[in-house]
Amino acid sequence: MLLLSEKDIASIFKMEEAIEAVKDAFVMLSLGRVEAPLRVSLSAAPAAGTFLFMPSYSDELEAAALKAVAVFPGNSEKGLPVTPAQVFLLDGNTGMTLALLDGTYLTRVRTGAASGAAFDLLGLADARIGALIGAGGQAPEQLIAMVTARDLDELRVYDKDHDKLKQLVESMTERLASTNTRIIAANQSDEAIEDADLITLVTPSTTPVIDGSKVKPGAVVSCVGAYQHHMQELDPVVLERAGKIYFDSKDAVLSESGDILIPLEEGRISESDFTGNLGDLILGRIPGREDNDEIIVFETVGTAAQDLVTAKRIYERALATDKGTRWE
Repeated sequence: MLLLSEKDIASIFKMEEAIEAVKDAFVMLSLGRVEAPLRVSLSAAPAAGTFLFMPSYSDELEAAALKAVAVFPGNSEKGLPVTPAQVFLLDGNTGMTLALLDGTYLTRVRTGAASGAAFDLLGLADARIGALIGAGGQAPEQLIAMVTARDLDELRVYDKDHDKLKQLVESMTERLASTNTRIIAANQSDEAIEDADLITLVTPSTTPVIDGSKVKPGAVVSCVGAYQHHMQELDPVVLERAGKIYFDSKDAVLSESGDILIPLEEGRISESDFTGNLGDLILGRIPGREDNDEIIVFETVGTAAQDLVTAKRIYERALATDKGTRWE
């Protein structure tokens, strides 16, 4: 079995590759070429945490994967990852475990890549301003995905925790120095999204974190944080203004995300407003952007197919480059 740490993975697998891997995962889902049951969720109520277990299998990839991930928002105060995880990659022919990957990092990468895929497929070609609301553990890869998808002049970031915000801006200014993209700390979320072409929301909020009326025509909004029914970071006004609404997986979103479930229950939107899954867009089954003034929403809760395809690509690259630690 090969053990692959964050350092191992980061040295051989870049965001461009992750975006292509995630696109392929979305297509495989649409074509039914991967089994990815809805994840099992167990509440750890005393610690205000959640355990998630995500299995997947593909004949085509001759592999299976299981991700064990936890979401404990209080970990940030303890200096621990908010979403600790591990991914097991198994041989589809023998059932033997091929690799154990740092799932915390893999999750950050493939989640950022999902937003990157949406921005690449749906963002305006001349997009120049990006905005990120939320400076937690998922934030760095979300910023990297934005600048990978589009050549941005400016990235504005906001978080109500000013210390966390300052640290993120400083670290990402250094990491993204080669892009010439300015990383700016905004004073308010609405200040961050003003005139922004690409917007990512990645918070654990249970109430909207932006004023939906301030989203500019033509913007793409990627909603990442609302992975449970009671969570809602997206202002429903954005959904009412949107020309199209896409998902990573409609079934998964409608089983989990308050961003969509709450407005549905309130009658502010209906299922007829949904455009479909991103995989179907890639396959040409549903339309993409048709108007430069269309506001487009992408809601993602993450799928096991993304973990499987990404883990397999990383494993193959690790074998080719002799990375990782062998555990016999």
